Amino acid sequence: MNLSYWEIKSWLSNIDYTIVGSGIVGLNCALRLKEKFPKSKILILEKGSLPQGASTKNAGFACFGSMSEIIDDLKSHSESEIISLIKKRKEGLKYLRNFIGDNSLNYKQNGGFEIFTKKDVDLFENCQLKLNEVNKLLKPLFSSTVFEIKDNTFGFKKIVDKLIFNPFEGQIDTGLMMEALLEKVKRKNIKILNNINVTSFLENNSSVEIVTENFSYKSSKLFIAANGFSNKLLNEKIAPARAQVLITKPIENLQIEGTFHLDRGYYYFRNVDNRILLGGGRNLDFKKEETDKFGLNNTIQSELELILKNIILPKNEFEIDYRWSGIMGVGNKKTAIVKSISNNVFCGIRLGGMGIAIGSSIGNELANKI
Repeated sequence: MNLSYWEIKSWLSNIDYTIVGSGIVGLNCALRLKEKFPKSKILILEKGSLPQGASTKNAGFACFGSMSEIIDDLKSHSESEIISLIKKRKEGLKYLRNFIGDNSLNYKQNGGFEIFTKKDVDLFENCQLKLNEVNKLLKPLFSSTVFEIKDNTFGFKKIVDKLIFNPFEGQIDTGLMMEALLEKVKRKNIKILNNINVTSFLENNSSVEIVTENFSYKSSKLFIAANGFSNKLLNEKIAPARAQVLITKPIENLQIEGTFHLDRGYYYFRNVDNRILLGGGRNLDFKKEETDKFGLNNTIQSELELILKNIILPKNEFEIDYRWSGIMGVGNKKTAIVKSISNNVFCGIRLGGMGIAIGSSIGNELANKI
């Protein structure tokens, strides 16, 4: 790109901190850095016209894990690791709500429900069997019973008649959350450049040269908060994971309220604006969905429609209004990676689909690396 003197002087000179990614982590990192170093010059680089990844494309679940997910995680994590994970998610959600405000988030705590298809009777029975064990594990965190058995009062079909209810789960408006964060960043005079794809970086003794598809420049420190896209910049144990989502047109007299998990959390749905938002199905085609390319998988989208028709809305006529995909960052562990890559380069990545719950706190933790 043929940059002018004015462009270089105003946007790309004397940069103290560069952040790659304007999602939940990147924006919170920028705000924390500005709080710590009020006179610093901060630049955020975003590869999309809007925040890419999952920050504006998620389902808006303010959750910390369903019963079957926790049981599944206990197979590969210790009890203390699970407690630490859920504690971080719980505290992260509390911070987000306090920082943005429930009204600005349109936060509603309607509770979360896990439903089980009839082919997953064994899974339900195993969850029921371990209900007291998991509740005992989580009671110190919540000072109350977390999971309980409820009747199916929503009219769902082809499922086990009982649901597992969690009163602590809520839902937010993802768009409002990101608008609020972007407004906070704007007020702090933190600049964001959109449609800038970072291809590499080269570290010197006292600075980092950041190379994009359009230009290169120097920054004192570099923070990588690109989550599912970060494997192109870093040699870390993280893989992109594409999530498929659809939402119906408004449905008259919709009686479904809350957040819902199905098939160990591989499917999830909720009510929003008299619509049903439904996502998931990555388990149908793991290999194809391990990508950082946006797009729709017809096999998964067809399955989502079948779930809507046969399980969620068996008595309602509905039309699909929008379909989209988002890119998460996952790995063999559920813990996020927040660390120093070197003296001048840091990363906060691998949020594992829990960006709403932990994104704000991971952004703060990332900024606190210096």
